[in-house]
Amino acid sequence: MMQDTHISLAHGNGGRYMRELITELFARYLHNPNLDTQADAVTLPWASSELVITTDGFTVQPLEFNGGNIGTLAVHGTTNDLAVSGATPRYLTLNVFVEEGFEIIQLERIIASLAETAKALQVSVVAGDTKVLRRGEGGGLYLATTGVGVHTATAKLGIKQIQAGDVVLVSGSIGDHGIAVMLAREQFGLRGELASDAASVLPLTRAIWDFTGLRFMRDPTRGGLATVANEISQATQLSVHLQQAQIPVREPVQAVCEILGYDPYYLACEGRVVAVVAPEQAEQVLNVWRALPEGQDAAIIGTLKQGKARVILHTPLGGERLLDELEDDPLPRIC
Repeated sequence: MMQDTHISLAHGNGGRYMRELITELFARYLHNPNLDTQADAVTLPWASSELVITTDGFTVQPLEFNGGNIGTLAVHGTTNDLAVSGATPRYLTLNVFVEEGFEIIQLERIIASLAETAKALQVSVVAGDTKVLRRGEGGGLYLATTGVGVHTATAKLGIKQIQAGDVVLVSGSIGDHGIAVMLAREQFGLRGELASDAASVLPLTRAIWDFTGLRFMRDPTRGGLATVANEISQATQLSVHLQQAQIPVREPVQAVCEILGYDPYYLACEGRVVAVVAPEQAEQVLNVWRALPEGQDAAIIGTLKQGKARVILHTPLGGERLLDELEDDPLPRIC
């Protein structure tokens, strides 16, 4: 029985302490028929369909925040990348980089919530690895994941599918995750109850997979909505025109941004989808999203037009503002 209260270098040396950590903590929460803690690789069953794979890393600080923690964020972040690509998530691998001196009770709390989140999505953690870093060489805990899914969408998705005249939608308010994590840091003397939007977007993506006019989906994580819009503009060489009055931003997010000078359009979201849809189906997609609990604040926020590749934000007063590509990171270690 593992009696340790903090991580030591011995937990990463391949010996008894590492075996106990893996079998008594990780395997206890992540156990499933495909998980073999003694094997170097696993064989995964899959149907005769295309497999979709993604990989990601997570360094959020603090590790726990209102609405989630680094464990739930790792599951949602990885599976959301699969969902917006038209795939149903099936499997995850998990690499844990934990710093010497880290409290095991906190590690257990994070892994337990990670396992619960994966189970709710019917996703199995099938392989993993653990490394212990010397004290002072890490930020407490880092996670790296690889996700595997089965391609399910009937719509042909891709940024190159986007055409002039297409419509841009967002599934909910933007910037919630970025501001929630910043408030959890208690920087600048600010505190608040705003929760991160971190959640699975699978219900949102699955609901519109069969729309023939669905061109493209992306979850606006690091760099937020403005970064996704710039990626679309650069890839298509079209102008993206966004309507500020239509973009949903919660009052607490707007208030913090005004106080500290942040721009909500560049703040990370972890449970939202940006979709580009043919104009004749945009209202249908919007209605489908708004009928879901996850999409009640969905909105049509812009269009794509012929012209110089740039992102233009149209203000309620009739002005225009360019949303350039992000250069500085306003909130590092946000996901």
